[in-house]
Amino acid sequence: MPRHFAPPSQGGEPLRSKGWGLRERDSANHGKAPAQLRSPLPEGASVNARRQRYKTIAGTFIATAFSVTLTGCSTLGYYAHLAAGEMAVLRAREPIPQLIDDPATPPALRARLQLALRARAFASDTLKLPRNKSYTTYADVHREFVMWNVFATPALSLKPVEHCFLFAGCVAYQGFYHHDRAQALADKLSRQGDDVWIGGVPAYSTLGHFADPLLSTMDRWSDDELVGTIFHELAHQEYYVENDTAFNESFATFVQREGLRQWHADNHLPPPDPATAERQKQFTDLVLATRKKLKAVYANHQPDAEKLERKVQIFAGMRRKYAHMRDTEWHGFTGYDHWFDTPLNNAKLVPFGLYDRGVPAFAALFKRCDGDWTRFYAAVRRIGAEPAEQRDAFLADGANTANAGE
Repeated sequence: MPRHFAPPSQGGEPLRSKGWGLRERDSANHGKAPAQLRSPLPEGASVNARRQRYKTIAGTFIATAFSVTLTGCSTLGYYAHLAAGEMAVLRAREPIPQLIDDPATPPALRARLQLALRARAFASDTLKLPRNKSYTTYADVHREFVMWNVFATPALSLKPVEHCFLFAGCVAYQGFYHHDRAQALADKLSRQGDDVWIGGVPAYSTLGHFADPLLSTMDRWSDDELVGTIFHELAHQEYYVENDTAFNESFATFVQREGLRQWHADNHLPPPDPATAERQKQFTDLVLATRKKLKAVYANHQPDAEKLERKVQIFAGMRRKYAHMRDTEWHGFTGYDHWFDTPLNNAKLVPFGLYDRGVPAFAALFKRCDGDWTRFYAAVRRIGAEPAEQRDAFLADGANTANAGE
């Protein structure tokens, strides 16, 4: 069963929506059909194009395929769907060296695969991340997204509807390899009165249970996003705490950011564009501020009808603030317009706010370890073994220290 979902970053932006959210992308490509098998990148396509990446973990669903879910929300048929979907991805894998040597491989794809192998070696040689077969193969899935995740909340709550599974734990969404299945669940939850949102998943990790391939859904990503994703996902394989998304994603996001910094230095590349990271931060801050306002409204004792009216007003205000920011500070940059093209609701805000909350804590820990990756991972394991309250305090202390320094 997919375990967690997250969006990536480029040029130092936190992965898959810093919180689970969205990343910038070339609005000119929005809505276009996915690239065909081994097709080269389109001429003139922006290397800084951003695509949503929703990361999901499917590592334990086979072990639980013949188990009973904790909530009864899923059936044996759902597990069979997940198993069949993952097996289809695994069957599509081809060794990257073989594709590089194949004369039929388009030059643009060959260059991307060569970059991926260099990044994969750097991850293990320099960042001391697991050395295994993950990201040494490539799979074309013949569609824009490999999976679709369904998020839902009550109409007057930001608390997501959770789905719980034996061994896999509880997650704030349910993932599907077929869009029609995702849409069917979304329609059912919507009829029950819930706010619903479907997020496409271009990439995911199985936490090392399988040798995860690079996917064709990643073909249009920038170089930094591709390299950073490899670092981020391998960090999850290095260490992962069950049922603690904030800890896991903050850890992996730090590894991604610091790994990209070292990658740029080692390859004599210019630093990532700070404007991109600043826009990502401003967008996420806008989403989190909206969540805070909604949370206050939902917690008061007004009649539900008044709360629903305030909800509409708050989302309308969010749109106005975004439009002002886009047209002034961003000088007309439209890379986030597509996120506002569909209705705003509680469920659409669920994936934000977890991915970089604790990054300062891990940055400080890395500094205390004198930049030694092996010592750093050992320290992360010690903290990860502590009770949840102590892990939360570790993340909060880092965030408070960072805020005090601003």
